[in-house]
Amino acid sequence: MAMLTPNEKQSEVLKGPDAMRIIGLTGGIASGKGEVARVFADRGVPVLNADAIGHEAIAPGGPGYQAVVQAFGEGILRDGIVDRSALGNVVFGDDASLEKLNRIVHPLIRDEIERRCERLARQGHKFCLIDAALIAEDGVRPPFLDILIVVNASPETRLRRLVEIRGLREEHAAHRIEAQTDPESKLRVADYIIENDGDLQELRQKAKELAETITRDAA
Repeated sequence: MAMLTPNEKQSEVLKGPDAMRIIGLTGGIASGKGEVARVFADRGVPVLNADAIGHEAIAPGGPGYQAVVQAFGEGILRDGIVDRSALGNVVFGDDASLEKLNRIVHPLIRDEIERRCERLARQGHKFCLIDAALIAEDGVRPPFLDILIVVNASPETRLRRLVEIRGLREEHAAHRIEAQTDPESKLRVADYIIENDGDLQELRQKAKELAETITRDAA
């Protein structure tokens, strides 16, 4: 299921030769795309994190809170707040449950990202970066993106990071990797690919060079 599918009628403020350029940043879990996003942010590019927007959507009072609780039960709550670990244990490894969650949350994320892009464009920003694991999830590049960056790392590297850095059990880490689309389908539609099987310093340097190239060329 492709999360970021624009509405048929895209806002006029996001069209035309002088419109804000939208950069998509994607990659599998533990690929390192979050660090790449931070490098772009340090260069002054506004970053919209789809995962964070999704968390807001299912927070108490958020537009998806009641629907998620109704769909998965109060066992996913801790002190009235959706426990991400508990919810993840329910949906990862269960395609039907994951699809149910996606149907609730993804439209809310998409609409909020579009609203924020419009606001940034009206403020005069030249670029906006959307950090989202599910961009081009179906192997098709979303037409509203001007640039697509994919951060790629081997499944073995990603599994090790999830276990050693994030503290997940190997079985749960493997389920989360397997639940995502094979990165190969995204690599075919990317403008830029950052390979990240090395260390953090190497990744930051690659990201810095790419951020400089994109912002300089556009200017």
